[in-house]
Amino acid sequence: MSKLSPKSESSQNNEDMPSCDAHLVHLEQVRQVQPEIMPVDKAQQMAEFFNALADPNRLRLMSALANRELCVCDLAAAVKVSESAVSHQLRILRSQHLVKYRREGRNVYYSLADQHIISLYQEVSEHLQEQNS
Repeated sequence: MSKLSPKSESSQNNEDMPSCDAHLVHLEQVRQVQPEIMPVDKAQQMAEFFNALADPNRLRLMSALANRELCVCDLAAAVKVSESAVSHQLRILRSQHLVKYRREGRNVYYSLADQHIISLYQEVSEHLQEQNS
């Protein structure tokens, strides 16, 4: 199996992606940006956070929770899936601190974790609306 050169591999995978015509590294710019690049462990943590958001079912649950807290029963009815499936997805969202819960009697009520998560959800939603306009 022949190994593709970086240029040919890049052109095969990203034919429509613009790139530099000449390979010229701007060392001063590289040196300036390197201290700003996040460490690998933080990048891994961020990837896990975004991975939790990379599921349509979890995003549907978050959309239901964007404006109000709901119990698991109501969430299941709203998104038309089983309570077991909702609980599983909420467990994943909770592991990344995207949702929080409170217990009231026999019911458990979920809401988005904090204003950062609400803002993130709203910003992405607005961004997508702008892209589709």
